[in-house]
Amino acid sequence: MFPDLPFFARCPAVIFHESKLRLIPPRPGTRNAGTDVVRSRADKLAKQGCPPRTGRFNTKDACLTESNSHYQVLRVAVTATEKEIKVAYRRAARLAHPDHGGDPAAFRRVTSAYETLIDPQRRRAYDRSYAAGTADKADAEPHFDAPPAGSRASATVHKTGGTRNAAGDPPVYVPPYSSGADGGVPLIPMAQASQQVHGMPRKRGIFGAEARIQREMRTVQLLTRQVLPAIPAARLINGLQSPADNSHIDHAVLSGYRLALIGSMLLPKGAYAWDGRTLNHGGRSIAPPQLAHIVRAMQEVFPELNVTGWTVVQSPHGNLHEPVIDDHRRSSGGLETVRIVNAAGMVRGVKEFLASGPAPNTVNVPVLARLLRGMH
Repeated sequence: MFPDLPFFARCPAVIFHESKLRLIPPRPGTRNAGTDVVRSRADKLAKQGCPPRTGRFNTKDACLTESNSHYQVLRVAVTATEKEIKVAYRRAARLAHPDHGGDPAAFRRVTSAYETLIDPQRRRAYDRSYAAGTADKADAEPHFDAPPAGSRASATVHKTGGTRNAAGDPPVYVPPYSSGADGGVPLIPMAQASQQVHGMPRKRGIFGAEARIQREMRTVQLLTRQVLPAIPAARLINGLQSPADNSHIDHAVLSGYRLALIGSMLLPKGAYAWDGRTLNHGGRSIAPPQLAHIVRAMQEVFPELNVTGWTVVQSPHGNLHEPVIDDHRRSSGGLETVRIVNAAGMVRGVKEFLASGPAPNTVNVPVLARLLRGMH
């Protein structure tokens, strides 16, 4: 085949690796095929504990970096069963074990991921903390939306030029399901990511459960009938655990890189004056549900998103324009983290907020998976 080369150069290269002999065939199209042995990216990833992958690799290996969640380390879906977690752990541990040429730090991350996910209580606490590593800068940079002023994510915001995606366009999944570039198990199945509504209001305690569920069901109906049809990529998640305390988030709507947190309350019809802290009507002061600290906590958890809060005040008779909320008396100082509106105002405001964001027709699959993990 190569008459001008010595015999050992024309033969497959023999390499001593981990106390085993491996035969590596010559690279086609290379003159010095026997001596020019190049270690593949797959071998490097295998030494780090990553299962075999297909497609192109990034410049920097990120399979077992600190920024990945436990599910990504083991390459299992967030809905993985105990058996699937054990199988994935055995595979990843075998590849990452130092005795097999793996990286000790990678093996520790694999072990930590397994110990957390295999224990039901620790896994539940991990899911409800929306735990994940730092946001992927490469993904966040082109679509980064300006968060509320004063938050940590508000610094160094870059806007991209070009045409904006219309909110009414068909959903685009990021990362795409059809690319196969990851080579691993998706965080959530395609069928689950394509659903627009996840979960329904349900009982959380003993007292006042029926009234709360009816109130939340009204909000769900408003969102599903008047907001979701206009934004096909919007995803409604009902019943989330608050990352700030033991309270709950009634509703969250994710579209692109914007997240709206929605709470609700029921008041008789009439005119209410909102001063930024309380609703005043007929000499009475009514404090709405505390949502501002939850919005700030979620903004810290998801720095790649623009997170806002809405408290919808509903009427007992179902009139979307009642009660009337007069907010001209609210203090002008400081940033209003949560808006207090009636049902009509909530529909109009949330739709405008989500549709005007960057890439509103994008379904951010990793963020959606983290939100679904936080459902109570």
